[in-house]
Amino acid sequence: MKFVRISSLIIGLSMISQWIFFLLTKNVPEIKTAPISISFHITIEIITAIMLLLVFHLLKHPKRWKIYICIYTQGMLAYTVVNSAGYFAQSGDWIFLFMFAILLFFSIFNTIRITKETH
Repeated sequence: MKFVRISSLIIGLSMISQWIFFLLTKNVPEIKTAPISISFHITIEIITAIMLLLVFHLLKHPKRWKIYICIYTQGMLAYTVVNSAGYFAQSGDWIFLFMFAILLFFSIFNTIRITKETH
């Protein structure tokens, strides 16, 4: 579980840091063009990031109910990664697409690790 804990912590912190950076540098043009849509998107990404930070703590002493939350959180990550990848695919930003592919791999890999190590 150590790998799942550490990777969830790093991904969660990275997601929060990324949004802080994008917002501070005013690199989110959708705030003006699609404010409601981007607000929902940022909100679900921040919730996902917070849940990933929670996974780090929940898996320290795993119990059945904690495992369910951790698996659900990996699903949240998979959804947000696929959703975000569409934006960058549209703009042809292949570096970000590669990053999202790696994050999707971690989400799937972590889900498998959680289920294998708890059953």
